[in-house]
Amino acid sequence: MSVFARGGLGPLCAAARAVIPCLWRGKYFSSGREPAETQVTPMLRHLIYKIKATGPITVAEYMKEVLTNPAKGYYVYRDMLGEKGDFITSPEISQIFGELLGIWFISEWMATGKNAAFQLVELGPGRGTLAGDILRVFSQLGSVLKNCDISIHLVEVSRKLSEIQALTLTEEKIPLERNAGSPVYMKGVTKSGIPISWYRDLHDVPKGHSFYLAHEFFDVLPVHKFQKTPQGWREVFIDIDPQVSDKLRFVLAPCVTPAEVFIQRDEMRDHVEVCPEAGIIIQELSQRIALTGGAALIADYGHDGTKTDTFRGFCGHKLHDVLTAPGTADLTADVDFSYLRRMAEGEVASLGPIKQQTFLKNMGIDVRLKRLHGRSHPMNACQSKPSVSPVAGFGELAWR
Repeated sequence: MSVFARGGLGPLCAAARAVIPCLWRGKYFSSGREPAETQVTPMLRHLIYKIKATGPITVAEYMKEVLTNPAKGYYVYRDMLGEKGDFITSPEISQIFGELLGIWFISEWMATGKNAAFQLVELGPGRGTLAGDILRVFSQLGSVLKNCDISIHLVEVSRKLSEIQALTLTEEKIPLERNAGSPVYMKGVTKSGIPISWYRDLHDVPKGHSFYLAHEFFDVLPVHKFQKTPQGWREVFIDIDPQVSDKLRFVLAPCVTPAEVFIQRDEMRDHVEVCPEAGIIIQELSQRIALTGGAALIADYGHDGTKTDTFRGFCGHKLHDVLTAPGTADLTADVDFSYLRRMAEGEVASLGPIKQQTFLKNMGIDVRLKRLHGRSHPMNACQSKPSVSPVAGFGELAWR
């Protein structure tokens, strides 16, 4: 979990496409449980045709196709959350997580001067459960926010999930406005009377004094994988197994590829994963916060530049081989918070990462748990013992 607040940074450098020779070496990295027979899914057929036409593809391209392909993507048409889905997130387990985040955002709004406008922007809002818990806190503390113009902005690519979010958050008596061709493809009013809008891309969200939330969002963005060899860094690609025509395998590129520019020169690990798309989003968030004020809270599975191969799949709450039956399982890779911090350097102040458990304890989760279980005198959630740090939930503020 990490937070970014206030900050100057140039654009992420881009690399041109290069022609790569066809001498590939096979090597497996993330191997999970593999069924006896290969399940030929529509996505697998699509990928095989693609590889036959253009050659082996990067892990990043594979993730992007499998998860967000407009026609067959895993996230586009299904509800993958909950007991009947493939994984469960913190908001689906307990309301306390969202309530404490709601208090955190109000605390930061007050610490940054109680601006007349308060845009809450959530990236990848799941079923809308987390936003709903936060909005409930906003309603309970309405006297604090009474003179503030609050609006909710959800960045969501999944049609299925956006419909579920609307059912969770909006007032049925006020119909939603829909415009598939517009950057704001859906908008309405929440049950507490707050305007809410849906977007497919962060760039479409209006600039303004904003507080950004990304909970288990960055871990599904496409990563490039690299392996250190005697010849230097080589990117991991995905190819068709020459022994089995409807099966995929990992291979190493025979030479340098453009994405290698993202590897740190002093990198000590022998296998790394880099997510340029995450860097671009962090730069966008940093520039917005520096320009108009606010803060961003990022909660995700991750590390501080220490882990190597974290690319994995989940299906039915179990680990799933990432190359088996693509399109039927979630794909994820742990977030490298050291990379996100470098992308925000010079633009904003960053804190963390710290363990989610530590953050929640700093925010008073123990007090809230006792209240919910009736083991203490009634106490409003906002009366939890406040953190003594400059930013609630975190340690000392540090410019990096």
